Amino acid sequence: MKNGTVKKKVAPRRKAPARPKSLYSQDTLKEIFRRFSIQRPEPKGELEHVNPFTLVVAVALSAQATDAGVNKATRALFKVADTPEKMLALGEEKVRDYIKTIGLYRNKAKNVIALSRMLVENFGSEVPRTREELVLLPGVGRKTANVVLSMAFGEATMAVDTHIFRIANRLRLAPGKTPDEVEDKLMRLIPDEYLYHAHHWLILHGRYCCKARRPECEHCVIADLCLSPEKTCDVPAPLVELPPQLFGPTP
Repeated sequence: MKNGTVKKKVAPRRKAPARPKSLYSQDTLKEIFRRFSIQRPEPKGELEHVNPFTLVVAVALSAQATDAGVNKATRALFKVADTPEKMLALGEEKVRDYIKTIGLYRNKAKNVIALSRMLVENFGSEVPRTREELVLLPGVGRKTANVVLSMAFGEATMAVDTHIFRIANRLRLAPGKTPDEVEDKLMRLIPDEYLYHAHHWLILHGRYCCKARRPECEHCVIADLCLSPEKTCDVPAPLVELPPQLFGPTP
């Protein structure tokens, strides 16, 4: 992945000391994430970016779109506009031309220009480092802010996308009716030592194994621990490290 962002990992911060009720014991939770850590020691987000600004733009564009589709559109865009100033100079119409293969591209182009202008006028062209400031940017919600805090600034967060929301409920790991409810529970349930990478592990597990239409339980390393009523297999897949994630256009 192209990545010019800060990789420093800071100590995880808990939202509240109380641990929510869970069907999984703390020992089982540790074992689940221990296995994920062996399978993917250094999980990465799959949105290509070169700095915090392009990360904000990429994540904002990814709403209701696939990472692969966003990457295809932004490779050319980020070559000519990798700063807020360059994006403003490019203009909304040309931004639309670059991202027209992405769903809701007209509104997203407006947001990209608006957030670029706000960064220049209100934040000295720098991406802010707090959630409270990030969500002020047009097109940036809590999930996007959490991704940026984690991937750009090394903060342990839980960005609840459709994959994490599905898994948290399907596995009865941290059931909730809203992403915020799931986020709160996961942040308090996941063992501290695994919290930094947890959102990537869960996203990738949902994207490639515990899929929306049919979970591939036969390929799951936690099949014996999973408490999902949809589970079709109790035998865990071999616990081996997966090949490194590959990014960029395929040859």
